[in-house]
Amino acid sequence: MMISNKTKGVFWMLISVLGFTFMGIAVKYLPRIPTYEKVFFRNSVSFITSAYILYKTRESIKVAKENIPFVFGRSFFGFVGMMANFYALENLTMAEANMLNKLSPVFVTICACIFLKEKVDKKQVMGIILMLVAVVFVIKPSFSPEVIPSLAGLFSAVLAGFSYTIIRYLYGKVKAEINVFYFSLLSVICTFPLMMMNFVKPNLFEIFMLVVGIGVSAAMGQFGLTYAYTFAPASEVSIYNYVIIITSMLMDYILFSTIPDLFSFIGGFIIMTTAIYLYLHNKKKEE
Repeated sequence: MMISNKTKGVFWMLISVLGFTFMGIAVKYLPRIPTYEKVFFRNSVSFITSAYILYKTRESIKVAKENIPFVFGRSFFGFVGMMANFYALENLTMAEANMLNKLSPVFVTICACIFLKEKVDKKQVMGIILMLVAVVFVIKPSFSPEVIPSLAGLFSAVLAGFSYTIIRYLYGKVKAEINVFYFSLLSVICTFPLMMMNFVKPNLFEIFMLVVGIGVSAAMGQFGLTYAYTFAPASEVSIYNYVIIITSMLMDYILFSTIPDLFSFIGGFIIMTTAIYLYLHNKKKEE
C-alpha cells in the first residue's frame, strides 16, 4: 500500500514533536548545568549530523555571495532565539514555554507581510490579534522579576519569526541542510567560549542527558520538521506542530508534578483553537 506524502509529512511532524518534547524534558532535568553548556551540546549533535549528510551527498557548503547576509541572519536570530527558549524552559513549565514558542507563526506572518510583501487577509489579522491576546494570559504582565522567563519565551518566538521568514526567503536558493549546518556552526562557535568560562563537569547521567536527551532529541526534532515540510506543504502539516503543547502538559504533570495555572490554560486554549482556525482558513484559501 502506497503511503501518501501528506501521511509522511504528518508522521515526520509528530517525530519532530516527540524530539522537541524529549529535549524539553532533558533541559529541565539538568538544573545544575548552565544554559550555554546545554545549547552547546544541543547544537554539536545537529552540526555533526548536518555535516555528515552534506559530506555523504557531496553537497558544497558554499553559499552565493548575495545570500551570505541572510544565512548569517537566520543563524544569528535562530541562535539567540534558542538561548531565550532554553532560559524559558528552565524557568517555566514546559507547556508555558512551548505555548510562547509556538507563537512564532504569528511573527512569521507579520515579518513576511512587512519584508516579503506577502498579503494578509482580515481573518489572518483576526487570528494574529487572538494570538496576541493569548500572550497576555500566558505571560500575565506585571512589574515583578518573575515575568522575565515569560518575556524570554515571547522573545524566542519573535526571533524564530525573523529566522523562519529568512528561511522562507531562502527557499530554492539555499538547501535546508546547509541552513542547519551554518546555524549549528555559529551556535557552537558562540557558546564554546561562554561554556568554558563557567564549565560544570557533568556526571555520567548528565552526559547522557546532554548528548542524547538534548543533542539527539533536538536533532530528531529539527530534521523531523525539515522532512515534514519536504513531504507536504506547511498548510497541511503545520497544525500538528501544536501537539507539543499537549505532550508538554502531560510530561509536566507526570514527571515534574506541575501544571500551568488557569490563565495559562486559557491562553493555551486560545492558541490551539486559533491555530486550528487559521489552518482551516489557509487550507480553504489555497483550494
